[in-house]
Amino acid sequence: MEKLWAGRAHGALDKAADDFNSSISVDSRMYRQDIRGSMAHAASLVKTGILSGAEGAKIIEGLGGILRDIDEGKLEIDPAAEDIHSFVEAVLTERLGDTGRKLHTARSRNDQVALDTRLYLRDRTADTIELIVKLIDALCVQAERNTDAVMPGYTHLQRAQPITFAHQLLAYGMMLSRDLGRLSDAARRMNYSPLGACALAGTTHHIDRMMSAAELGFDGICLNSLDAVSDRDFCVELTSALAITMMHLSRLAEELILWTSWEFHFVELSDAYTTGSSIMPQKKNSDMAELVRGKTGRVYGDLITLLTMLKGLPLAYNKDMQEDKEAVFDAFDTVNACLGVFAPMIETMTVKKENMLAAAKGGFINATDLADWLAKRGVPFRTAYRLTGEIVAWCIENGKTLEDMSLEEYKNFSEVFDEGLYEDISIAACVEKRTSAGGASPVNIQAQLDYLKQVTS
Repeated sequence: MEKLWAGRAHGALDKAADDFNSSISVDSRMYRQDIRGSMAHAASLVKTGILSGAEGAKIIEGLGGILRDIDEGKLEIDPAAEDIHSFVEAVLTERLGDTGRKLHTARSRNDQVALDTRLYLRDRTADTIELIVKLIDALCVQAERNTDAVMPGYTHLQRAQPITFAHQLLAYGMMLSRDLGRLSDAARRMNYSPLGACALAGTTHHIDRMMSAAELGFDGICLNSLDAVSDRDFCVELTSALAITMMHLSRLAEELILWTSWEFHFVELSDAYTTGSSIMPQKKNSDMAELVRGKTGRVYGDLITLLTMLKGLPLAYNKDMQEDKEAVFDAFDTVNACLGVFAPMIETMTVKKENMLAAAKGGFINATDLADWLAKRGVPFRTAYRLTGEIVAWCIENGKTLEDMSLEEYKNFSEVFDEGLYEDISIAACVEKRTSAGGASPVNIQAQLDYLKQVTS
């Protein structure tokens, strides 16, 4: 297949160099976007009189035929082609002759590849947003089932205060809701058309950039032709948002790995999302969660690749930028694969409420509530804090919990104590009293559920 840039060079490109230069193995997935962009470009050329109506119709029909043939498997993308743009144009020219050769008027591969990448990533972002919504929905369903599942909340991986499993799950729902916002914001900033910027300086042809932009669903055009072809901020921004999403998935994956261990045994994952051991028959491994945790570093690497690629590039286009697609495509592939397995894994897990409650009853996680009880009765909080710490130390020495202590034993520490303290330090009460906005009480759980359902609707 003849190179689009043939003419200047007299010698053939070295085979190894040709393979090294080729991007068809990566960018071939953008064939639909490339053809769609070319159709819009052809329509714009007709409107401005650069192509006749008959030529434009023939080109658009020819492009439609190429799209159908690829979709139906009648036309295979040539792996020897330099890139998808060269391949589509070569096939069009082969089918239409000189009419096909007119398509590239007032266009460069520089604005063409920038256009295709934006169109493709816009589609992939929509897919990712849909998958995040499904995961948030799965978390909300499990939260609604477990509003009464009291468990320890942790700091430093030490039992801290009682919460519910619903509250824990909805924390991840909030993280993911911010991921939706980041991806949507990045997609909005990306949604401007570079088509018509040509190689770097625009074109002498009288074209209508706004027409092609509107045809392709963009909000407007890139206002500087140099920036239009050299900007890859959108790749960096999307990959950054994806890296944060993976960080959130990795944190939840780590929780699942802990929770499914016998040391916790708070949840059990479906057999559909676990594997066994080749030698230990008792094992049930949370391999899907572990893979998500492991793949997070991969997306971080994609982000660093993009930032490093761009950090020293002068304007405008440089071949370094060919590396953008492999990194950002891999980030989307990885995140979408992880999201695809995560939502059903959450939906199908079994929650062990009795084990959570048993853990909540240990570890003195109602100690803060005891200190608060004293503070509400006029004891300075720091004094109440110290007194409660002394009581906990005494309980540990004597094998008791705060609920087990008699009122007489409490009064040995302070005469302020009365029978009312037992109601306030019960595990259930400790959760129900957390009524401050965003807290662990049932009324707050419902507010959080309502918020997430609104965000994902």
